[in-house]
Amino acid sequence: MDTQKKYKILIVDDDQFLLNMYSLKFGKENFDVTAITGGEEALTELRGGLDPDVLLLDVIMPAIDGNELLKLIKKDNLAPHAAIIMLTNQGGESDVNNAKSLGVDGYIIKATAIPSEVVEEVLKIVQAKNK
Repeated sequence: MDTQKKYKILIVDDDQFLLNMYSLKFGKENFDVTAITGGEEALTELRGGLDPDVLLLDVIMPAIDGNELLKLIKKDNLAPHAAIIMLTNQGGESDVNNAKSLGVDGYIIKATAIPSEVVEEVLKIVQAKNK
């Protein structure tokens, strides 16, 4: 495994506490972290040239939710090479199926994964996608 590569990750979540926690966790694992609290700001950054290796999106957010954000990212062909992972508490079968229909590479339920497990899962997904 290529553990030395520094991956760029964009984390989008409206919960500032979680953003801070995951920013710290991913930063300690050699990720270059951009943390954003909403869909509009994420689109602005991506349209401005931010090209992350990983998009980590919450589903439930005000204004633009994670699914709508993902549709807009795909429509505008933003971050075309990024591994896209939903990190949410929406764990229903219809939620997961909807995300899969939008082309996500992974789906992690916040309530059932501690931060270090989230980092491990994200690493596995991005490394598999980049092989």
